[in-house]
Amino acid sequence: MSVQVEKLEHNMVKLTIEVPAEKLEEAMKRSYNKQKSRISVPGFRKGKVPYAMVEKMYGPEVFYEDASDELVQSEYPAAVDECGEEIASVPTLSVVQLEKGKPFIFTAEVAVKPPVELGKYNGITVTKIDVSVTDEEVDAEVEKERENNGRLVVVEREIKDGDTVVIDFTGYCDGKEFEGGKAEGYTLNIGSHTFVDTFEEQLIGSKAGDDVEVNVTFPENYQSEELAGQPAMFKVKVQEVKEKQLPDLDDEFAMDVSEFDTLAEYKESVKKKLEDHKAEQARLTKEDEAIAKIVASSKMDVPQAMIDTQSRQMLREMEQNLAQTGISMEMYYQYTGSSQEEFLKQCNEDALTQIKNTLVIEAIANAEDIQISDEEIDDELKKTAEQYDMDPKTLLEIAGEAEKNQISRELKFKKAIDFVMENAKERAKPKSRKKAEDSDDAAEEKKPAKKTTKKSEKAEEKED
Repeated sequence: MSVQVEKLEHNMVKLTIEVPAEKLEEAMKRSYNKQKSRISVPGFRKGKVPYAMVEKMYGPEVFYEDASDELVQSEYPAAVDECGEEIASVPTLSVVQLEKGKPFIFTAEVAVKPPVELGKYNGITVTKIDVSVTDEEVDAEVEKERENNGRLVVVEREIKDGDTVVIDFTGYCDGKEFEGGKAEGYTLNIGSHTFVDTFEEQLIGSKAGDDVEVNVTFPENYQSEELAGQPAMFKVKVQEVKEKQLPDLDDEFAMDVSEFDTLAEYKESVKKKLEDHKAEQARLTKEDEAIAKIVASSKMDVPQAMIDTQSRQMLREMEQNLAQTGISMEMYYQYTGSSQEEFLKQCNEDALTQIKNTLVIEAIANAEDIQISDEEIDDELKKTAEQYDMDPKTLLEIAGEAEKNQISRELKFKKAIDFVMENAKERAKPKSRKKAEDSDDAAEEKKPAKKTTKKSEKAEEKED
């Protein structure tokens, strides 16, 4: 096999891959062996027709499609390894020459990873985020837990907002029952807006044993076309009215919902969890802001083929996530009134953002000469082993180069982001342009000497 590389515009390349005629012949014979049991020729039993006879009667073309598919699948990955380019998209393939006795030639147009001209990344300014937790926030979180631990109790009174009712109902449209509009013993939370229009509100004030006539209008975009925009009447029988009774907010409640003995201790633990959550969210938000600013000041020409490949990856991830809930993409398209083409088009913007973020972080790792040691990779493998209750030694033995390279790449990413954030400057969100200038000056004065490396120092000199 030989590979020729032709540089195209916008970080695209064309690989011309030539496979020896002998390999084509071998692939054609393998195609014959797969098909011979189905080939019928007068005078021969099925599966016993010689290769030369089939070729003579039907021409060698009968084996071309299978043979070319096999060779593309086997030779393209080898060509990618040989060409020395960082391929960043699925290929667009074209057969150039497919003829018995001659080399098989095909081309693959692919995107390559574009070079990045990094903007400023050392000393990026990010917005300071308040991560303090108020007593009101703690109380709200505790109240959620009370709600989760409440119990429904049957009450003899009129329905009010927030109650849970058990009802029988039958729906009529133009005086006739409609499909799907009838149920018995249905549990409904008043105020949940589970039912259309003002159905739930019209039950307020009635009590168990009452018969209620509820009049509603289905929305114009209702899933059933026959009912969309149509008025309807429901005959409702109220069977039960229930209210949620919450546990007392005391030490006993704390012991029931946590490992703590007192309400004060429980509240303190809730506050700590909220603080940790806010701190983590703030960290991620500031990282996103920093990377977005670096991307905005950097230059790169991302080929469309690379964006399309990332969009299709996002589609596959969406399919997998929906499949776990029992929903297919066809159902999703029907429900949202979209199509695969529209979904991929919507993904393009997010795909481009992900690609640019990745390219910039990789460029920072390279600029700072970030290295990952074998010990660090082994430590990550040990953590993975502990997470999945595996023997660390076994995982270290079976982990291949691909897994280790992926771990190394992820660790480099993390170190590159850590470098950016360790050297970032925080400022409060300004209320005016004048305050923004003042806060920048103050931040510059108070900021301790930033961490630098030789390469980042050179980068700063270049900016000056």
